[in-house]
Amino acid sequence: MFFADSGVHFLDILFLIVAVILIILSLLQGGKSDGASGAITGGGLNIFAKQKERGSEKVVSILTFVFATVFFFLAILVQALYYLG
Repeated sequence: MFFADSGVHFLDILFLIVAVILIILSLLQGGKSDGASGAITGGGLNIFAKQKERGSEKVVSILTFVFATVFFFLAILVQALYYLG
């Protein structure tokens, strides 16, 4: 393997790729609230209004959840293999 001498393994590369994808997916998600300015001015008064994600927003949200879960388990796996090896 190309990285065999430097100590970088397949799981490390996969971990970095998943991290970058997770960052990109997080940045693609739109804001779901008015933020601090809406809280001060009273802009977000429709607190109990039901707003469902549709279309591409729902796909990005699901992908973010999936990649966050994969990231979490890869972090545990990499740490476990680090301590075992």
